[in-house]
Amino acid sequence: MTASPATVRRAPRQLIALGVGAVFLLVGILGFIPGVTTNYEQLSGAGHESGALLLGVFQVSILHNIVHLAFGVAGILLARTASGAKAFLVGGGVVYLVLWLYGLLIDHGSAANFVPVNSADNWLHLGLAVGMIALGLIPLSGSKAPIADSR
Repeated sequence: MTASPATVRRAPRQLIALGVGAVFLLVGILGFIPGVTTNYEQLSGAGHESGALLLGVFQVSILHNIVHLAFGVAGILLARTASGAKAFLVGGGVVYLVLWLYGLLIDHGSAANFVPVNSADNWLHLGLAVGMIALGLIPLSGSKAPIADSR
């Protein structure tokens, strides 16, 4: 007798959190790829000295890329439950809101800019904050979408 794949039902918010987590994971990986990250030879561990730019726009460092990877893994893992997906979206949105405020308040050329961030990052962080919090809090209707699972 062979086992047939089970069908797991995911709420829309879980699918959204899974997608957001996957994008963060991809961005973390892309930050380590020369060509996708310009000035790759200037990639530093942390700090504003990193001249590496993801997609030629967003300032990144090894620390910044690792944060993206960690957010991605967290999103994928937390998307397994509806409450985890909501916590990831709202909590992650709050973290990005704090990062946006941090980016506005610090001098981008100072040692306080350890993440590092630039103006493009600040706008992206604001968009991520608003988007993730909204997706975590707005009521999402609809039935759970089936996902094939080979358990």
